[in-house]
Amino acid sequence: MGRWRGCFYVLMVSIIVILGGAEGQLAENFYGITCPNVELIVQQAVSTKFSQTFVTIPATLRLFFHDCFVEGCDASIMIASPNGDAEKDSSDNLSLAGDGFDTVVKAKQAVEAMCPGVVSCADILAIATRDVVVLAGGPSYNVELGRRDGLISKASRVAGNLPEPDFNLIQLNTMFAKHNLSQFDMIALSGAHTLGFSHCDRFANRLYSFTPSKPVDPSLDQEYAKQLMQMCPQNVDPSIAINMDPVTPRTFDNEYYKNLVGGKGLFTSDQVLFTDKASEGTVSDFANNAFDFNGAFVTAMRKLGRVGVKTGNQGEIRLDCTRFNS
Repeated sequence: MGRWRGCFYVLMVSIIVILGGAEGQLAENFYGITCPNVELIVQQAVSTKFSQTFVTIPATLRLFFHDCFVEGCDASIMIASPNGDAEKDSSDNLSLAGDGFDTVVKAKQAVEAMCPGVVSCADILAIATRDVVVLAGGPSYNVELGRRDGLISKASRVAGNLPEPDFNLIQLNTMFAKHNLSQFDMIALSGAHTLGFSHCDRFANRLYSFTPSKPVDPSLDQEYAKQLMQMCPQNVDPSIAINMDPVTPRTFDNEYYKNLVGGKGLFTSDQVLFTDKASEGTVSDFANNAFDFNGAFVTAMRKLGRVGVKTGNQGEIRLDCTRFNS
């Protein structure tokens, strides 16, 4: 009788584990047995890529956001279609820097050499994103793993699913709420704009055509507006890019929020976080307290990493991040 109970207990535990995986459970030690050194392998690949170009950092971070907000965190952004109709081919994604894609591809190749067919591209992107935040001086955090790679990547599914530079607070909150992310999470995740750059056409309206009576957005600091006009004159080369954070563009810090307090948010969707009374308090806190910001960012990144994940029997483990297995 005792032996039967023991067998029954093992059977029930096995069933719970299987069902738990099918319900979308991620775990920090997911590859503890199948690929125990995966995080070290990815970290080394990311560090090597970073030694070649700083763009690795903002490009990888932005890639993760764009991936998770369309189809969930499933590396669907990585697919390269011969017909030019994959997610990355959408007009909203054409500005994604190639170094982010290359970082994931290189890390995947390194992982495949040690643990073939085991680790998803989605998990590698999630790990690499944490690693670039740390390389830029930001907080480290444990990455939950167990995602599988998605089987859908269509440019037609992108429109309307990514924040636009002219969004107001309600529009931002509505979009983030679809992914179970609160206003507090949204403000913390917006801090990623402490890194990276934007092309002039994404904010030119704030300099030259904000309203008929006020062509320059009055919420912009006047001196900052003049600097932007010098860097982004009308009809400027569309390839010209401007740092999102004019003060410490290569450091992950809370300077982004200090910029907002000083009227130096590059996008309308940045500056509105301070000009709208409903979010001003959080921005002020993050501007004054880097510890609060770092803690909120880590919590929000872990929540973002759970968005729309495929687990269990869903999706696949791609052998090449840029192509579906079949």
